Amino acid sequence: MKPGKVYLVGAGPGVPDLLTLKAAALLKRAEVVIYDRLVHDETLALCNPEAEQIYMGQPVGKHASRQNEIHSLLLEKAQEGKIIVRLKGGDPFLFGRGGEEAEFLAEHGIPFEVVPGVSAALAAPLAACIPVTHRDVASSVAIVTGHEIEGSSRIDWDALGKLDTLVFLMGVHNLRRIVQNLIAHGRGPETPAALIQSAFWPSQRIVSGTLADIVCEAARAGIQPPATLIVGNAVKLGEKLRSCRASEAH
Repeated sequence: MKPGKVYLVGAGPGVPDLLTLKAAALLKRAEVVIYDRLVHDETLALCNPEAEQIYMGQPVGKHASRQNEIHSLLLEKAQEGKIIVRLKGGDPFLFGRGGEEAEFLAEHGIPFEVVPGVSAALAAPLAACIPVTHRDVASSVAIVTGHEIEGSSRIDWDALGKLDTLVFLMGVHNLRRIVQNLIAHGRGPETPAALIQSAFWPSQRIVSGTLADIVCEAARAGIQPPATLIVGNAVKLGEKLRSCRASEAH
């Protein structure tokens, strides 16, 4: 039997109105939809009603075993000749393990296509009116994982200390360690910082502070994953813009 095709599709930050037109069209065509934890129910409602929907969210601490299950499932369904949408939060190739899935599919001769999505790395700052670049305050931006593999040393903290805006995805669990590393490598404790929880969802929350107090502010507010950490002077501009937006709303 001729193998099916896998579409690695970015679901954006979760809410359906930030899904791409191509992603929505593929959901209507797919025979199998394999989706992650951060996909909104309203997005799944766009699926072909006859499609098989399979939840494969990754529990904390079991990412490696679940990823192997996902690989096996993709292979199984593709070998059945199915059209498969692998629906991933954000963008498939930005800390979404989409690169690993594409590599696996290529190794097994399974046709695939990657459909980009709006990553929380961009959506979360926008939700908080924080421009990650700005002519006056930020000419550079870096996107960093907040869940570096244990024992890994790929993050160059010295280099991050020289950049204007830093965006940490999945930044809550290791928030204290991230802040300590930034200060130890040259960022002043007074550097503005903000956490955005559940960007664009009804449960969205924003907490602002500095590196000196963002850990305490996050704990006081009860910030929970998924949340994105933004560090840099652009955070202050976001506070100003949110204030203006609120005033206009009234």
